[in-house]
Amino acid sequence: MNMDIPLLLVVLLSCKFEAVGAQLTLLPATLTVIRGDEARFTCSTTNSQWTVMVWMLNKRAKLTISRENGALLSINPNVTAEKNPASQGDSWTLVLKSTERHNQGEVTCDLQGIAIKSASLLVQEKGSVKILGDDKLAFKGQSVLFECAAAGWYPRPNLQWQVNGKKMSEGGYKISSEQSGKRLFTVTSILNVTAVVSSRVDCLVFVSALPMPLKSSTQLTVVAEVVQQEGDDCTVPLAVTASVSALLLLVLLCICTVLCYKQRRQSKASPQEAIRFDPSLFGIGSGAQVAGGKVNLGYSNESTTDACVETHSQMDFVSFHKVPDVVSSSSLSLHNEAQTQLCLAEENSKTIRRITTV
Repeated sequence: MNMDIPLLLVVLLSCKFEAVGAQLTLLPATLTVIRGDEARFTCSTTNSQWTVMVWMLNKRAKLTISRENGALLSINPNVTAEKNPASQGDSWTLVLKSTERHNQGEVTCDLQGIAIKSASLLVQEKGSVKILGDDKLAFKGQSVLFECAAAGWYPRPNLQWQVNGKKMSEGGYKISSEQSGKRLFTVTSILNVTAVVSSRVDCLVFVSALPMPLKSSTQLTVVAEVVQQEGDDCTVPLAVTASVSALLLLVLLCICTVLCYKQRRQSKASPQEAIRFDPSLFGIGSGAQVAGGKVNLGYSNESTTDACVETHSQMDFVSFHKVPDVVSSSSLSLHNEAQTQLCLAEENSKTIRRITTV
């Protein structure tokens, strides 16, 4: 009988602690975020008798909440609390605005004098990923190596290869990793691909907190290799020969077209040149032709010389435009002298333009 009393006390105490524990909840139990992201934990209680709620991070008090006055002023601006309006003041959310690596650890909600609960916060680092080198060009059937480097990750990230969107088996590539002094991981991997068709090659790196993996892509272009068989005399493929021949024919056609165009322009210009420089078309006399005179293009006929022109109407009008260099014909000299005398006789009555014969 005496042995049953201590056992009954143990059962009653355990039931009491379970009831108290059921009055407090902390969610989520585990939270994983990328460094720099926001972290949220919600602490709720069904016990309306609580007075003070203390939030602790790695057993260090970060924020104090009073049921009557709300969140008290915190010395850490990165830590705040939000009251859930539907809870009537019995549910508060701890907010870490920008998480850092040192925030990783235990998050505790202490409802003083009633209950205490803890949760886990994990902070991961997102690094970079890059396929080294440029796009690849290979012959069909050739082995091609691709190298991918992912630096600045925590914890050690997962790395996968994809070819044309199809995941490659882990046995097709090797992965090596190393950790720096800041506990950051660098992972490298080499993939061996047999060139069959032109493909897009992707390297994907991720940690659990990332909604989507980081990806780096490159292109593999496969070309057909022309192999000369034994006994063949042809050293140049037929397709190359045909292309070169077509190019030469096009160049020859262009040259012929240019030559024909130039010849046609010259043939059109020749009759006009003949008309312009043929003295017989302007009615120039034989005396001027013999003397080798030149056409005076600066001469213009005016009304003041009408008398001279009418007196010597037997002369060709065009002869005034052509002045011979040397006058050897006696008849031409007498004719010009008579013309000059007639013009001088009329000088007293009106002014006329004088013509000088050289």
